Amino acid sequence: MNSIFLAGSLGRDAELRHLPNGDAVLNFSVADSAGRDKPTIWWNCQLFGKRAEALAQYLTKGQAVAVSGSVSEREWTDKDGNTKKSMNVRVNEVALQGKREEAKTVPTAKSASTPRSNFPDMDDDIPFN
Repeated sequence: MNSIFLAGSLGRDAELRHLPNGDAVLNFSVADSAGRDKPTIWWNCQLFGKRAEALAQYLTKGQAVAVSGSVSEREWTDKDGNTKKSMNVRVNEVALQGKREEAKTVPTAKSASTPRSNFPDMDDDIPFN
């Protein structure tokens, strides 16, 4: 059985295309970073069908994802005659993991008109209201 589970961030916006028969295919790349001193592995991912069309707008650069699927290795020769290899994943499942890094916002200070709690025994350090 050939399967992989990986988690990482998208390196670029996903590209939605259609095959000659009309089926949708969504291509995106996921960066799998093993640590500061280790090289990042880039996985080329393909998702097919209606889910590809549905997820295209959400798979944007910087989005953290978890992906499961099957792996294949592709080898080709570049324009300079060098042999290149890439790791490809035919995606079975993809899950969005939180918000895009770019979309994070800085919390704003609460206004003075925010009503105070009527429970004096509650801690002011509660991280939610």
